[in-house]
Amino acid sequence: LGIPHVDLSRTPVDPRALQLVPERVAREERCLPIAINGQRLTLAVADPFNVVALDEVRQITGMEIQLVLVGESDLERALAQHYGLRDVAAVAQEVLAAVPAQPGPGRGDALAGGSEPDEEPDVERLRQMVEEAPIVRLVNVIISQAVRERASDIHIEPQEHDVRIRYRVDGLLREAMSAPRRTHPGLVSRIKVLAKLDIAQRRLPQDGQIRTRVEGKELDIRVATLPTVYGEKVVLRLLSRDGNLLDLQALGFSAANLQQVEHALSRPYGMILVTGPTGSGKTTTLYAALSRLNATERNIITVEDPVEYSLPGVNQIQVNPKAGLDFATALRAILRQDPDVIMVGEIRDQETARIAVQAALTGHLVLSTLHTNDAAGTLTRLVDMGIEPYLVASALVCVVAQRLVRRVCPDCRESYVPDEAEWEVVSGIDGPALAQGGSGAGEAGVPRPDKPVLYRGRGCGRCGQTGYAGRLAIHEVITVSADLRRHLLAGEPAEAIAEAAVAHGMVRLRQDGLAKALAGQTTLAEVLRATADDG
Repeated sequence: LGIPHVDLSRTPVDPRALQLVPERVAREERCLPIAINGQRLTLAVADPFNVVALDEVRQITGMEIQLVLVGESDLERALAQHYGLRDVAAVAQEVLAAVPAQPGPGRGDALAGGSEPDEEPDVERLRQMVEEAPIVRLVNVIISQAVRERASDIHIEPQEHDVRIRYRVDGLLREAMSAPRRTHPGLVSRIKVLAKLDIAQRRLPQDGQIRTRVEGKELDIRVATLPTVYGEKVVLRLLSRDGNLLDLQALGFSAANLQQVEHALSRPYGMILVTGPTGSGKTTTLYAALSRLNATERNIITVEDPVEYSLPGVNQIQVNPKAGLDFATALRAILRQDPDVIMVGEIRDQETARIAVQAALTGHLVLSTLHTNDAAGTLTRLVDMGIEPYLVASALVCVVAQRLVRRVCPDCRESYVPDEAEWEVVSGIDGPALAQGGSGAGEAGVPRPDKPVLYRGRGCGRCGQTGYAGRLAIHEVITVSADLRRHLLAGEPAEAIAEAAVAHGMVRLRQDGLAKALAGQTTLAEVLRATADDG
């Protein structure tokens, strides 16, 4: 067509051009103004035959249009990046204009209920405000922008003079914007109304849930409020309901580790535990395992707090401590429901652990999570919780310890030779990582050089200049063999069990991470951040 192609992640966008075309027009007509040259406006489009878009932009701007061609997904990301936060800020200003300061005698902002969190808000005014267009738009835009940026959580935090809004993307928080302080009461109250919470209660934490559709995606949003010095902080956890759960093979398991996990899942009974700190992806791994096991001939029952994803064909139970339904009570009831597979969201106490172990010993496959630092520590942790070593040795068949690391952005990934400090770290992590990883021993199949090549992201528009896009898991997997059972029954510490597991071929977390860094999936810095020194 004679139309030049550009990569928007590497093309600077002129803010003056953005101001000429309203966001509504840009999104509806699928175009992005990127440059001004005299009376000529450069317009990026994915469909050069969309004459309606050209006519509308020409009419709005009064300028001559020059087209450049971009990919559809590239255009979508650029629209979110360049228009999203501008829209949030604009709506925040609308709210500020609609909510003038109304100071009461010695009470600061009357609508906010004063500057102190224990002062009573004007509840009736709040009820009116949460239905007003500016507040509704502000909440919608904040959530929509979070979805566009692939955020897992939204933090709305009142400060002394403003409201800080942060998104957690790929495991790390980044500041999205600051809203005027007077928007906080209406903003929090609107979220509370959507989550069916009490807008008048500001002294105690509250939890709720919102079901909605954003950017074409079905979402469950978990809402948690917390009183702070300057007002209520709100955290929204965004959970997709689209049902596109990852398969085990997409979680980052190495071939050897995946084989061990699949072998454990093929057993008719026993206990499989996934361990790691909060936010390490344990629940996602459990759901992927349940998806693998889900079949008509199996009765699968889960007990969770909360139920994060809906699995068709699986009986899922939400614990309700207020009604007396905790993990232990639910587990006892489940055992009378003729289950084949049981998933316990988390083993938190001795009673739950004992029932789960007994279930594994009586012909059921039990999956659960536990908070331990590594796979070997899981065996001794159950003993520390009061479960007899011989029961643990008999019930436990597999332990998966995992952490999440950020993926290198595929669009701006570059290779480099590590400096002396990095090489010292790499050469100090011996074992299967160096034997299996490395640029030389990987895709090209040539011998690994003395100094392997590592990878990093330069930073581009698609990854928000971070150099990372998405996350993957690194693992260490223990299959409980007869030899490990002897170590456990002998009362040996976790360090001795770990050494025995390594002797039987277990790859430590840091080694698995280094193998992925050498393969270009993540960076050495991410591996060191997520793992401890194994000595």
